[in-house]
Amino acid sequence: MTLIHSIRATEVIVPSKPGSLNSDLVLDKDTEFAKKFMTGESWTQFASQPKWIIEIKLKNGLTGIGETYRSASRELLWAAMQNFTGKDVLKLNWRRLPVTDQRIYEAFESAVLDVVGKLLNVPVYQLLGGGYRDRVDCNGWTGRRTPEDAAQKAYEAMQKGHKVFKFKCSDEDPVRLWTDEIRKKCGEGIKIILDPNQRWNDVQTTLKLMEGVDTSIMFGLEDPILHGDVAGFQYLKSNLGIPLYRHISLPYTQDIRDMITFVRADAADGYNFNGSAYNCVLLAEIAHMEGKTCWRGSEVDLGISEAMGLHIAAASINCSIPSDIFGELVREDDLLKNPIRFENGAAIVPAGSGLGIVPDYDAIDKYKTNQFLESTI
Repeated sequence: MTLIHSIRATEVIVPSKPGSLNSDLVLDKDTEFAKKFMTGESWTQFASQPKWIIEIKLKNGLTGIGETYRSASRELLWAAMQNFTGKDVLKLNWRRLPVTDQRIYEAFESAVLDVVGKLLNVPVYQLLGGGYRDRVDCNGWTGRRTPEDAAQKAYEAMQKGHKVFKFKCSDEDPVRLWTDEIRKKCGEGIKIILDPNQRWNDVQTTLKLMEGVDTSIMFGLEDPILHGDVAGFQYLKSNLGIPLYRHISLPYTQDIRDMITFVRADAADGYNFNGSAYNCVLLAEIAHMEGKTCWRGSEVDLGISEAMGLHIAAASINCSIPSDIFGELVREDDLLKNPIRFENGAAIVPAGSGLGIVPDYDAIDKYKTNQFLESTI
């Protein structure tokens, strides 16, 4: 009765809300950067890139659900479906599922743990070892802005109870003016993270752009320079006067070992982790042993993936930095019957069995493309 009887994959495209990304006057023209992060010709097109919703149905009728990262490979998805169909979910090694590509791994992991949680009547975080918290502080978030728009976005987040606001930025953005305007509008009510996604490139550019920035309003700086410049991270960590964070994104890097170099070099003050559950809990444990904190990262996902992220954050001992769970600020729909609940800037971890969510199949039908895959015993 616990055999996987069928798997269905439905491709969806859920656009971003108008005005939720960059200011109208700020254009992302770096095509090379956009393609690196699988967002099309421009970074702001990421919400136009397809995702797949995975449904695993057992012989007894129970169903588990997952969500791929954007631009997942249809061919690799189909191959993984073939590997799972007919398997007994209670005999799988949940830490090492038969999937190699990290852009689809978490979707299958989510669907398997969702259905196993329903079988055992426990939440997913219990399958990950148990929960440390029942709510997860979350960032406000937006793309690149004019100084006035940056201040307004930070103010709106502060009004909702968020304590930290995260901005994407490039070397073209006047971040000093952002901090000036945010201080004027928000006072001491919110702090900010600047995340250039390595687009500041090197130490010299970073130091120049940070000249005059109000460091008292800074929660930290994430990935200002190229990940390969470990010595540069060490220098900035020692000399910037604000926390320096490193993003370990398994769907991009495909390699959990990226963490090792930074641990050995003590090159970051904390970490942003996203990717599959057991790997991210392991990364959090490594950071904890290093004496560092972390948060749950994202690719501005839909509700299924964000619910999984909340279970991962709940099960990560040191996940105390506000997490990147903010899809409801950006996407038109989260594909959930009942959206993730926020209170004073924190997301409530779903407490039901499995993921503790109910998919909105009307919404999935609305946003689906004409692409789907189905594998049956």
